[in-house]
Amino acid sequence: MSFKKINYSMFNIKKVHTGSVYLFTLLFIISCTKSPGVGGQATIKGKIIVNNINALGNVSAEYDAQEHDVYIIYGDNNNTFDDDVKTSHDGTFEFKYLNQGNYEVFTYSECLSCPNGQDSLIKINTTIGSRNETVILEDIVIANY
Repeated sequence: MSFKKINYSMFNIKKVHTGSVYLFTLLFIISCTKSPGVGGQATIKGKIIVNNINALGNVSAEYDAQEHDVYIIYGDNNNTFDDDVKTSHDGTFEFKYLNQGNYEVFTYSECLSCPNGQDSLIKINTTIGSRNETVILEDIVIANY
């Protein structure tokens, strides 16, 4: 049995192959750049505490916020929230599986002095700097009138 040697130079395969390798490498590098958002291994945690405020403006009670909405915005160039969670029975919340980057966590508090009965916005900007980081925010205190 004899084998014929094929002359691949007439197909110009070497040039196509080399170009494909460069293109694949470039696409691989670009696709590895992760932006803020879901897909990582980092976590942002926090807790919301409610201050009951009486008619005199004094705090009459303090307790953990249960089933309170907390929102997160991925990155710096967005005004619409990307995800939301409710606090647990002990006032804690967490956003899991995040990539490195900048985030804005926010919630609302009742407000007597806000126009048209609007709530007051409470926001915290934070950064996840490493892949497996857990960011623990300071307690967020909201008002209940």
